[in-house]
Amino acid sequence: MTGANVDTLLVGIDAGCLPVFRRLFDEGRLPALESLCSEGVAAPMESQIPPWTPSAWPSLYTGVNPGKHGVYGFVTYEGYDWRVVTASDVREFTLWELLDRHGKTSVVVNGPVTAPPPAIDGAVIPGFMGPEDPDCHPSGLLEDVREEIGDYRIYPAYHTDDDSYTVDEKTSEYADLVHMRGDAFRYLADRYDPDFGFVQFQRPDTVFHEFDGNWDAVRRVYEATDEAIGRVLDDCDPDRVFLASDHGMGPYERPQFRVNDFLREEGHVVGTRGGKGMPGWSPIRDRLRHGETTESWEPSLVERAAASAASVGLTADRVRSALERVNLADAVSQHLSANVSRTAAEQVDFAASTAYLRARTELGVRINLAGREPDGVVSPAEYDAVRADLVEALRSVTAPGGEPVFEEVGPREEYFHGPELEQAVDVVVVPNDFQHFLSDQLAGDPFGERKTRWNHKRDGVFVACGDGIDETAPVDPHLFDVAPTILASMGIEPSDRMDGDVLPVTDPVPPRKYPAYEGAGDDIEAGVEGRLADLGYLE
Repeated sequence: MTGANVDTLLVGIDAGCLPVFRRLFDEGRLPALESLCSEGVAAPMESQIPPWTPSAWPSLYTGVNPGKHGVYGFVTYEGYDWRVVTASDVREFTLWELLDRHGKTSVVVNGPVTAPPPAIDGAVIPGFMGPEDPDCHPSGLLEDVREEIGDYRIYPAYHTDDDSYTVDEKTSEYADLVHMRGDAFRYLADRYDPDFGFVQFQRPDTVFHEFDGNWDAVRRVYEATDEAIGRVLDDCDPDRVFLASDHGMGPYERPQFRVNDFLREEGHVVGTRGGKGMPGWSPIRDRLRHGETTESWEPSLVERAAASAASVGLTADRVRSALERVNLADAVSQHLSANVSRTAAEQVDFAASTAYLRARTELGVRINLAGREPDGVVSPAEYDAVRADLVEALRSVTAPGGEPVFEEVGPREEYFHGPELEQAVDVVVVPNDFQHFLSDQLAGDPFGERKTRWNHKRDGVFVACGDGIDETAPVDPHLFDVAPTILASMGIEPSDRMDGDVLPVTDPVPPRKYPAYEGAGDDIEAGVEGRLADLGYLE
């Protein structure tokens, strides 16, 4: 690969943040990242609520809040059922779609929630939330990449709970995945000579989740990420570089808070046994890893058996206790789906409950509203009063040490606005300094032992350097500011629907009105006409 000059490069580091960067800078581990931070503008960047990958990355690359783009979490709901989100759920133009309308080419590698990809002038290999072998643009691109660079995968080759791999082997796999991103981007940049490039690295986030802050594992994955970024910078020679993250990462030092157990004590949640429940992300990821396009989930035969046993009182805990007496618990658990523990545990009866936390990463409580939910029990006339009671109750929650569990609790309208507002939770909760892990499980007590030592924090990172960038400019960036700032740096008008502002690192460009978003691939036949109209050649 000889490389090509990329006009503007966006490097995405999931969970990237200055506290982690600086600790590794002090160890001399990240020369490429340290150079970018020292030569350009580098600042903490406030993320949105909720600060989780599937919602925050679409906010970053569209410049709008979830109330406009429509993705609030890993899944979206259809009644009490759910399906995994896809790019089709992102209801606003991405950076690369807007650039395409202006005749600019793009290469996008590993962008979260980008499958299925749009038809743009350039290349797109989707990342996180897509299947292992996603449809790419143009068709056949993934096969070309694999032929050129060797293996290319989105997910690790092992199951999350596979103890046959050592930590060293798992982190080696993570490092390989990181280098695949860089190698694929360098190859495609050479092939397409794009005006804009976006390469995203997901492993700096998942290394914290999977290895619970094991610093040797973190160090190894970040070193691989820095090496990959350094090679991209050397080969692609971008005129200007932006680096951004969707959120930060840091220690959690307070007990976990089981929101649904608290809501049950308040009279809102009804429990049940034998239901389908809500599966965790790991089983979903394992299905994606096998190339399945996972839109929903139905219990397997074993999982159904566990649910049936639970419905007659044979819970997962009782089964495990029996197995422990004959020293078989660990051996059996290695062969059971992670969903078995959920189907065999007590769950929220969504249809019978007044309000509940459906998924912890949404950071909010949903009300079982009649007319909106299939079996809603709260009438529209009662909605405001029920919501006000929930807000008051949640604001008053204190942890065993006496400190408030939440720093903010409020109605969704205080956090989201736009045509997709109805998909949001009804009450938003923001953990105090993001120190409490929120659980959606029913376990009998609102508070439990700390679930994780490291998890998401509100502050990510923003870096800008290169041609036309004022590296002395004071900045206080927000996640929504990234897209309009990148467009302005390329002389392109941001959309007037964007919630962010052009940061003072570049000359401001007034926003303009773009057509209403109708969906990826809509008006493909009129794509050229649309670009000409945007450029002023057609009315």
